[in-house]
Amino acid sequence: MTAQIDPFHAMTISTLAHRMIAEGRSVIHMEFGQPSTGAPAKAIAVAHHVLDTDGMGYWENPALKERIARHYLETYGVTIDPAQLILTCGASPAFVLALSCAFAPGARVALARPGYVAYRNTLKAMHMVPLEIACGAEERFQLSAAAIAAIEPAPDGVIVASPANPTGTIIAEDEMRAIVEVCRARGIRIISDEIYHGLSYVGQARSMLQDEPEALIVNSFSKYFSMAGWRLGWLVVPPALIAAARARMSNLFLTPPSLSQHAGLAAFDCRDELEGHIETYRRNRDLMLAALPTLGLTSIAPPDGAFYIYADIGHLTDDSLAFCTKLLEDTGVATAPGVDFDPVEGHRFMRFSFAVSTDRVEDAIARMIPWFAEQGARVAEAQPA
Repeated sequence: MTAQIDPFHAMTISTLAHRMIAEGRSVIHMEFGQPSTGAPAKAIAVAHHVLDTDGMGYWENPALKERIARHYLETYGVTIDPAQLILTCGASPAFVLALSCAFAPGARVALARPGYVAYRNTLKAMHMVPLEIACGAEERFQLSAAAIAAIEPAPDGVIVASPANPTGTIIAEDEMRAIVEVCRARGIRIISDEIYHGLSYVGQARSMLQDEPEALIVNSFSKYFSMAGWRLGWLVVPPALIAAARARMSNLFLTPPSLSQHAGLAAFDCRDELEGHIETYRRNRDLMLAALPTLGLTSIAPPDGAFYIYADIGHLTDDSLAFCTKLLEDTGVATAPGVDFDPVEGHRFMRFSFAVSTDRVEDAIARMIPWFAEQGARVAEAQPA
């Protein structure tokens, strides 16, 4: 029986946004979590050279795997064997590999709600059971050790994301360790999505490998390295799962693009340029946080990292998809509806991505202030006297 999965509604918003652009409208893309900057200059230069000199083919770059392994040692103090690294075509295939290596169809996997839409839908597509745990403001929109301990019977696995999408929240070090202790005691396998590592405004995010060497770690070059379109990622697997992961990668996906692997290796030497992007995101974040009260948005998830703000719009609407669609049509500002990330409470939330240039954030704020004021006035008028 074919699995039934939900659409990614932000894609609908984006399709409308591109149609508006084709009609000559001015649109600001804040619907997707992708940097508006391109790959680092050195990575692009290396790619040009490779295009001119290398016919390319199916290939795993051993130097790239060694460099990623060194990254874990330098950044987290964690030693991994390069053989534990599976190079993938972005984080999405890495997530598929992680699930298929660790779990069988029917497995029950816990995850936070709200959470990245593809967690839930990929689990369903692979005939696994997503156990979405409601995580609100009191939990900082994150899974906790106590919540995992309360699941009966114990799930087969848990997906942890820190920083998280759509909220940007980061799990504190003591809570991360507590999660690991609960999962060890209950025999729960951990998959940690660390795609937003490097994008933090409150100190470095902790890798799950620092506390649990048996965790599976998903990461990619899409966010920090600003290389979303290059489709390059990786999965770290424990030694016992190397053979299973390699077998699945070679059969399902072969290898990631050779050109991207060359560029990705070069990107590790572009820290100054990449850290400059972080400063841009920090400015954008500050601008958005200052503007939100003016928009009437006073209840948000703590944006510790990534480049998102997840805001409660329940005082204005109970249909976030219609709300975001009208915002785009009226102002040209594209955002993501909360129903993508939370099918239960997401009708009253929306997500802004501030991974665009600062001038675009300023323009978006200027467009949204009068629009949100108008929506608030309409709601006030509709209230009974």
